[in-house]
Amino acid sequence: MDSEHLIQNYQTGTALFDEMQFDGQVRLPYQKLVETIRNHSIDELQLKHKLASELFMNQGITFTVYSDDAGIERIFPFDILPRIITAAEWDHIEKGIQQRLKALNLFLKDIYHEQQILKDKIIPAELIASCPHYLREVSGIDVPHDIYVHISGIDLIRGEDGTFYILEDNLRTPSGVSYMLENREVTKRLFPDLLSQANVRMVQNYPLMLHNNLMALSPRPVSNPTVVLLTPGVFNSAYYEHTFLARQMGIQLVEGRDLVIDNHKVYMKTTAGLQQVDVIYRRIDDEFMDPLLFRPDSILGVSGIMGAYRKGTVALANAVGNGVADDKAVYAYVPAMIKYYLNEDPILPNVPTYQMSIDDERKHVFENMHKMVVKRTNQSGGYGMLMGNKASDEEINKFKREIEKNPREFIAQPIIKLSTVPCFIDGELKPRHVDLRPYALCGPDGVKIVPGGLTRVALKEGSLVVNSSQGGGSKDTWVLD
Repeated sequence: MDSEHLIQNYQTGTALFDEMQFDGQVRLPYQKLVETIRNHSIDELQLKHKLASELFMNQGITFTVYSDDAGIERIFPFDILPRIITAAEWDHIEKGIQQRLKALNLFLKDIYHEQQILKDKIIPAELIASCPHYLREVSGIDVPHDIYVHISGIDLIRGEDGTFYILEDNLRTPSGVSYMLENREVTKRLFPDLLSQANVRMVQNYPLMLHNNLMALSPRPVSNPTVVLLTPGVFNSAYYEHTFLARQMGIQLVEGRDLVIDNHKVYMKTTAGLQQVDVIYRRIDDEFMDPLLFRPDSILGVSGIMGAYRKGTVALANAVGNGVADDKAVYAYVPAMIKYYLNEDPILPNVPTYQMSIDDERKHVFENMHKMVVKRTNQSGGYGMLMGNKASDEEINKFKREIEKNPREFIAQPIIKLSTVPCFIDGELKPRHVDLRPYALCGPDGVKIVPGGLTRVALKEGSLVVNSSQGGGSKDTWVLD
């Protein structure tokens, strides 16, 4: 079978939004890619697929599946065909994310200071009080430039009519940006001419932008502040990314044991003695940061670091306490935050979200469980959720009982059929569902977003769960000029 048949045999599902094809016709942004597919035999495409896997393996680009006994290091599956986004679509996404992050930063400042949004009853006070990630310990701490979310990975999905929705706001320690950068490097090797012919925007300057942002946070007015990346260590699932980013930025990768506090300042142990640290890009969760304030059994953090943070002698990116804005029950109120703080309508809509602690909403969800995805408000990675359309009556009833026991811990959303893109699987082109995680950097000069991001693919046929820990893969993401 030649590659012309690949295109002809590409069957998109009915009533779904396929990003490459509409009514059997290839959409304009994908035409150059389709031309390239036609110019390669299936054997050549298979070879490219094999080469991509080898490149990832040789680079050590793996992730960890904690629940799998068969050997936890896995290569992150990569699909060789890029996902393509037009300049106009990207412009819309970019404006929507910038608006959203502006509001979320104002919310985080407010919630840890004046709490005006609660006094004005825009968000129920008990929702914040019952959030496990709302940390009273950081109330009143002023952070440099009032920026709480320095690095975010906002997850977007595309519905059946092509509308982009915000699925969640990862504002704590978002991961995956190394895959975005490595995906592009691999694509350059696989299709060297296509990138320039298609006028694809570059993503490679992300580490430089991140480094400049981190330097700008320095509390000391020095020309070359000391910035470090704090990792939980080699057993963390994103350790590859920690080493990759530290190397790309030319900064030290440190663990908690490499840092000490003296007179409310943070120092790094070096062969030449102690060196003061100005900015810490932390990849450690809040509760492990300081055993004196949070979990006393943590050996990952640094005793006394929160005292230095409160005194303003060190900057932390992201700020401690951001998890309150990541709570899936608080997510439902982000459109109201945008209206409250910015007096604007949201550019990118939320997925409709039902609060299980509101009686009418819970009743509606219980009557329509088979059309809903039910999620725990403080779990991520595709864990702790129920896909109503795939669940047995027994599973649905079990979830109902758990919800009734603790409604605050759950939200529900209608199942949205994610858009599909073509993937090269077993020598054929097959549509698979995708989401998109663009990486946004907030600095003193505003919000900058690398054009593209990480497209995650649900490689199992019909699956809507794209997480790598649940069998997902990824693609290079092209934003066209």
